[in-house]
Amino acid sequence: MGTQLINIVYLIASICFILGLKGLTSPRTAPQGNLLGASGMLLAVLATLLDQHILTYQLIIVGLVVGGAIGAYLALTVQMTAMPQMVAAFNGFGGGASALVAATALIAPGDLTSVPPIQLYVASTASGLIGAATFTGSMVAWAKLQGTLLWQPKSDVLQKIINGGLFSLCLLLAAFVVVNPTGLWAYWLLVAAAAVLGVMLTVPIGGADMPVVIALLNSYSGLAAAATGFVLGNNVLIISGSLVGASGIILTNIMCKAMNRSLVHVLFGTLGPTAETATADEVYGGKVKSASPEEAAMIFDTARLVIIVPGYGMAVAQAQHAVRDLANLLEQRGAEVRYAIHPVAGRMPGHMNVLLAEADVPYEQLYALEQINDSFPEADVALVIGANDVVNPTAREDSSSPIYGMPILDVDKARTVMIIKRSLSPGFAGIPNPLFAAPNALMLFGDGKDMVRELIAALKEQ
Repeated sequence: MGTQLINIVYLIASICFILGLKGLTSPRTAPQGNLLGASGMLLAVLATLLDQHILTYQLIIVGLVVGGAIGAYLALTVQMTAMPQMVAAFNGFGGGASALVAATALIAPGDLTSVPPIQLYVASTASGLIGAATFTGSMVAWAKLQGTLLWQPKSDVLQKIINGGLFSLCLLLAAFVVVNPTGLWAYWLLVAAAAVLGVMLTVPIGGADMPVVIALLNSYSGLAAAATGFVLGNNVLIISGSLVGASGIILTNIMCKAMNRSLVHVLFGTLGPTAETATADEVYGGKVKSASPEEAAMIFDTARLVIIVPGYGMAVAQAQHAVRDLANLLEQRGAEVRYAIHPVAGRMPGHMNVLLAEADVPYEQLYALEQINDSFPEADVALVIGANDVVNPTAREDSSSPIYGMPILDVDKARTVMIIKRSLSPGFAGIPNPLFAAPNALMLFGDGKDMVRELIAALKEQ
């Protein structure tokens, strides 16, 4: 294929990417958007393979077979609750691949005669720096989400000093590589320093802030891919990487607003709890009321508006199908059911939307935070399933709380609040929730799916 024809195909692929992203803005058009984006990627891959610069296909085919097999295995075996870890790993692999491609370009710059030397060297250092930091940062995020890494540094000042030193070292090494591109040792030293920087930026971040970090790392992987596009002189890689980088930054900004966090603090890895709060004994002591499924069913029996608030606990219990069955039963008995979705519920953006879509919950019943909060005072029952920090009223009331200012779902304003949880254990923020001890709150202690099924059985017996 000629260069002009390849660029035309790349342009069509890029249009597919943009239209695909537009489709992903709505749950109803998301499947078509996803398909359009994937079709664009297929076009781009085919055009690249047919490029005259591709001399042999053996390694490509081996890569397709091995990578496809691993991808298919992961897609079939990874639990929905482990999707955030999987996304984090994918971000890391993208960043790592970008750093390695940039290294090969420096090893054999003569194969890229169409790329101006200064563009090649500057883009290679950018790709190595961002890609390596993305890889190690994503691996730390994966380990934290997986529960295999619990360590968190205590000295915020020391961490900032180390991060500043590492970032300065990376800039010096990047400048050295641009001036002396034949000194590959400097490039690998840059990659090593950036890898340590990725660890240091991610390791102090707590679980409550992990959705923001995943969105940011997704943006980093896109920026690394865009830089690699400049290394290779590949237009579609520049466009697709830029789209991922820009959309990731936009999503990170949205997530920051949803959590009342500063984007600057996210960028420099300074998220996390910042203040001491009341102990669990002080908040809960003698005030928590528990109820049985039969008692809860009596309240549901007269409810006319029920708002269900899903959280990570619902994902862990795989209770989304049971929740849908409960909603269907309530609707058959004359109640209106809505779902309240907090932007950071779960462990990654859109986590709850995906789970509920898997259970065929109608899109029309899903309401974002700003759409549903005014409805809670009218709700007879707010049913919270495994959510914690996103319904914690201290975010509204306690200025000393580490989540103060974070927009929350105002479930405490409903006539009755039912909370399904295994225990009074804190959420990702690590702080107690006064909602559990509120006068209008009832705790239904148990596994999310089992408790919902018992609720359904009790309702049917009435």
